[in-house]
Amino acid sequence: MTDTAAAARVSDTPLIPRDHLFGNPTRAQGKISPDGKWVSWMAPWERVMNVFMAPANDPDNPRRMTSAKDRPIPQYFWAPDSRSVLYIRDKQGDENYLLYSVPVDSVEGAEEKCLTPFEDTRVQVVGGSETIKDKILIGLNNRDARFHDVYLLDLNTGALELVFENNEWAGFEADDSLTLRWAVRQNAAGGTDMHEIIDGVVAEEPRETTGLDDALTTGMAGYTTDGKTLYWLDSRGRDTAALYAEDTATGERVLVAEHDRADIGGTMRHKQTGVVQAYNVTYLRTQHHAIDPAIGEAFAWLREQLEGDFGVQSRTDDDRRWLVWNDPLTAPIASYLFDRDAMTLTKFYVTKPELEGAPLQPMHALEIKARDGLTLPSYLTLPPQSDPDGDGVPDRPVPMVLVVHGGPWARDGYGFNRTHQWLANRGYAVLSVNFRGSTGFGKKFISAGDKEWSGKMHDDLLDAVEWAIGQGIAEKDKVAIMGGSYGGYATLVGLTFTPDVFACGVDIVGPSNLETLLETIPPYWEPLVKQFHERMGDPSTPEGVEFLKSISPLYKAQDITRPLLIGQGANDPRVKQAESDQIVEAMQRHNVPVTYVLFPDEGHGFHRPENNIAFNAIAENFLAECIGGRAEPVGDVLAASTAQIPTGREHVKGL
Repeated sequence: MTDTAAAARVSDTPLIPRDHLFGNPTRAQGKISPDGKWVSWMAPWERVMNVFMAPANDPDNPRRMTSAKDRPIPQYFWAPDSRSVLYIRDKQGDENYLLYSVPVDSVEGAEEKCLTPFEDTRVQVVGGSETIKDKILIGLNNRDARFHDVYLLDLNTGALELVFENNEWAGFEADDSLTLRWAVRQNAAGGTDMHEIIDGVVAEEPRETTGLDDALTTGMAGYTTDGKTLYWLDSRGRDTAALYAEDTATGERVLVAEHDRADIGGTMRHKQTGVVQAYNVTYLRTQHHAIDPAIGEAFAWLREQLEGDFGVQSRTDDDRRWLVWNDPLTAPIASYLFDRDAMTLTKFYVTKPELEGAPLQPMHALEIKARDGLTLPSYLTLPPQSDPDGDGVPDRPVPMVLVVHGGPWARDGYGFNRTHQWLANRGYAVLSVNFRGSTGFGKKFISAGDKEWSGKMHDDLLDAVEWAIGQGIAEKDKVAIMGGSYGGYATLVGLTFTPDVFACGVDIVGPSNLETLLETIPPYWEPLVKQFHERMGDPSTPEGVEFLKSISPLYKAQDITRPLLIGQGANDPRVKQAESDQIVEAMQRHNVPVTYVLFPDEGHGFHRPENNIAFNAIAENFLAECIGGRAEPVGDVLAASTAQIPTGREHVKGL
């Protein structure tokens, strides 16, 4: 424990152990099989997350379906015919995800089969069906790493049938008959051209097109089962993406849903017809809107039963039983079985029962004004004991960590956030800001970040820090910046372009040189590269290269005056290890201290809990030294991880 004022102020609050927040959940990713006979979930086996299932009427009699021993399975789903469980896995973080299958009648953990047994291949699911339940369409880039050929995959035999050889397209849309209907690619402006496919032939001219400004907010959102309606999320001629229904016979479009401040998010479809029954929209918090009255009644009943936020995570084909997640916000997320006929809710599991009763803190959703008047939707969590009246302002300023999201074409949201809870428990205010360029708030908000990576996007973060200091939330000289991917880049920008603002920085898999970042993007991103060039900077022109250099922290490494911690995965396909290596080398050349943690079995982020916990152990002790919160000692967690510390071990207490 670090003996400082910040640590002392939370000393009466129990320290939440790191492994309670960042260790394996007891259960997660619950699903109910389409036929309703089975329930499934992920749980640790030999300390690695694997898939389990049990009869729906006997959930306490589970059977393990998978046998992953090195890396957790990131995602799994049920085959539409309920005869098998499907999952994806990569190798040591290389993001070459292959598709695997396990039949429901297999002997425990014994009959896993790779359905896509190819090297250096990344599988995509192109289409599924409500009526053809034993097949799906997948994309494979094993012929040309840049483009995914489309195959019809028989889920029970593993047979692959080539449907479309792809030499130019970024993506496809299929209908319920597993027929390809559209091919999509980027145009010269960085927008999207959408070509209809008729009898397997792509039309020469696009039927629909967008410019750059609509490219991230406009696209198809699927057909109804009969193919008579095509849904669109579309921002053309407006700012936020609205939901439209197009009559495929006449081309007539009807507006289904819109919101003035946020894009329409997910939809809930009728299990047989594919007609939209409900949709959600997230500005500061997520709101669920039912179109179908029966769905509306179910939502209203669930709202009465559950504290905090909830959503539907899985449904049976007959739609009589749902799995519902519930985020109480200051308690661990739970999952319930909801019987719509009996109107009963049965607790299925709590993700992290060890957090029940832990001193979890409320999150405050708020709006911060940028210097040019743009409103930045943001989220603040305060340390325990600091805000007795609960108004979102501590009784006196506290150290603060600005946690910057990755992407940057992504967003922060409201709800249980283990990083916020961890850092608040250590004595810090934690602020996450949806800076311009973030998605979900309309196309103008995204486009306001174009070619502003170290400019106005960074100004938004500085304005949020100034706001927090002005409100009496943050101590001016004790603000840290931390983030992964783009958030790691923002950390490096903070310490190089504005070296006096932040007391220290934690960069996780962040690029240091945007020119080399764009030179080394994965080949399957090549069909989308124009968007990167238009929104970041174009390395194909001399002026573009100069611009990218001018906004790259690598060339200002000598200006760093505050402590920096860097974490990197050796197999990262997006932000190569060289991005971290080169700024560490530059800092060493200028005798600037840096602590560098490298994981040889990780990619873009740390997915093995042992590695994540090890890095966070280092990070919290680093932050405690810099801005004075408390920390759980590093202890022996490094021994369980693969962490290598090439330089800077001496700068972190306990290393």
